[in-house]
Amino acid sequence: MTYAYDPEIAPWLAMVPNGRVTDVRMMRSLGEEAVSTGLPPYEPGIAMEKRDLTVPGAEGAPDVPVRVYEPASRDSDVLPGLLYFHGGGFFMGGIAEFDATATRISAEVGAVVVSVGYRLAPENPFPAALEDCYAALVWTAKAASELGIDPDRIGVAGESAGGGLAAAVTLLARDRGGPGLCFQYLASAELDDRLETPSMRDYDDVPLWNRPAAQASWDFYLGEGRRGTSEVSPYAAPARAEDLSGLPPAFVTACQYDPLRDEDIAYAQRLAHSDVPTELVLYPGVIHGGVVPESAVSKRVTSDMISALSRGLKARVA
Repeated sequence: MTYAYDPEIAPWLAMVPNGRVTDVRMMRSLGEEAVSTGLPPYEPGIAMEKRDLTVPGAEGAPDVPVRVYEPASRDSDVLPGLLYFHGGGFFMGGIAEFDATATRISAEVGAVVVSVGYRLAPENPFPAALEDCYAALVWTAKAASELGIDPDRIGVAGESAGGGLAAAVTLLARDRGGPGLCFQYLASAELDDRLETPSMRDYDDVPLWNRPAAQASWDFYLGEGRRGTSEVSPYAAPARAEDLSGLPPAFVTACQYDPLRDEDIAYAQRLAHSDVPTELVLYPGVIHGGVVPESAVSKRVTSDMISALSRGLKARVA
């Protein structure tokens, strides 16, 4: 099929992977290589501090690696805190690959960011990644004083699979009576294993992320044969959650030619219908994530992220 891609990104799409997942190790290597050689660095306008730590995992699970980001100089004794969950389809990505994004958020929002190196599928299927992310949230809330975080201004954020994990963590925190959250930022989030929306059915040939990639991702995360069945937990696929009430305010993004588009829009609609303050932005002419960093629409995606997090993290949890 042909698509009305944004003119700025169209020339670059031939260089973007087609989204077919044939070898997990190869895909991970390509992601690491892209970060080391292909992605533009981010240079913050202020001095930053970064620390690599391990924090206690869930009972019986290994410790969780995290990287803590904060401005070297503070205007306040306490700053808002943000748990950041990286993308990668549940099976690739890590703290290093998303270092620039976490650094930017911390520097430009003025927040302490805790980026979580959760366990990856298929070696560690659901609920490993979710429990790692939730454990990092619990640790952050308990260590708020030590970290200089306002415990009433802690949010979660993620992109793609990380957005799905952020949505799931908000559900888990509500249902376990866990740490209160003031905000959730869900960017092109992977939310629904059933793969039944029009965008998911239609976009089986777009670059980077398409229906075959989504099928492989959910099979890795849930285990073969479980995708689309009644066995899938709403904590794995938040679109399955029947009750979205009592969740923190949300900012949800979707991209026009992303198979995830319709599940993101539907989730935002359901949040709003459940009386959760929700903003939804649909970016025209782009595939999953926006792709080309120097394009106008990709710059807008970044600007919207910083603006949304700045607004959301200023509000104290009720």
